[in-house]
Amino acid sequence: MKKSLIALAVLAASGAAMAQSSVTLYGIADIYVAKVKGQSAAAGSGGVNTSRLGFKGSEDLGGGLSAIFQFEQKLSLGDGSTNDKLFDRQANVGLAGGFGTLKLGRNWNAMDDVFGASNSGFDSALSANAIWQNSYTGAADAQLYYATPEFAGVSGAVSTQLTGNVPAGAKRISAGHVKYAGGPVAVALGYETNEVGQKGTMLNGSYDLGAAKLLASYYTTKDTGGVADADVNSYQLGADIPLGAFTLSVGYASSKADGASESDSAFGVAAAYSLSKRTMVYTGFRAEDRKATGTDADIFAIGLNHKF
Repeated sequence: MKKSLIALAVLAASGAAMAQSSVTLYGIADIYVAKVKGQSAAAGSGGVNTSRLGFKGSEDLGGGLSAIFQFEQKLSLGDGSTNDKLFDRQANVGLAGGFGTLKLGRNWNAMDDVFGASNSGFDSALSANAIWQNSYTGAADAQLYYATPEFAGVSGAVSTQLTGNVPAGAKRISAGHVKYAGGPVAVALGYETNEVGQKGTMLNGSYDLGAAKLLASYYTTKDTGGVADADVNSYQLGADIPLGAFTLSVGYASSKADGASESDSAFGVAAAYSLSKRTMVYTGFRAEDRKATGTDADIFAIGLNHKF
């Protein structure tokens, strides 16, 4: 694994020199210590952002057209391990221009672009929506992905797996979103059908008051196979409050499956302090009330996040 990454870095650098391309090595190192109810304190990786190492680049082809690529691997800072795939997060190539962006390979689907946009707790391990019972897929192999250019604050994207690359017994993953961002307002609608035949719809938005940013999201999962109690409705409300170098985030979330007599819920508070533009420390807690199972996983954590 290590030799493969080094070799890729050397090839990327030499390719950039010959073709006058832009090639960037980037990553995120995020580690935290957490105490979960009923468990001993332990280190975890990716509290706010998944720890990762990646390469991305582009070549100007003229006429406003560029060739682009991206390779990205998840890292576990606790033990230095990676997943089985060399580039499990992204491995794709494509074209970008006035028409938008078109990519093929392992990609995050179009639902991922908007799924966590209005999550409280910095969309982290401390977010209240950890209690959501969702079918969200994320990255998938052999996806054709297209994103539109932005027009008057409106943009969108669609993605779908090529049928020949779908594993036996699974269903093709397809997704899409449309979003608007203008002034203090941001709104997004996302949709996904996943490999087990479920359909997920996400509607979220935010409004920046200056002194605080208000957050709201609603997510519903529908099971097309008719599985009992598989349909789930969830929502989240929250706010991010900037206080100089500090940011305070609070949130409440609820999730209820069809057939359940009561909803699961959670409340979370998180705080982050920026040491620089690329480094921050964070802490917070989440209290859960899982009425359906009784397995509350209340958590307190403190961590460090560095981007390079």
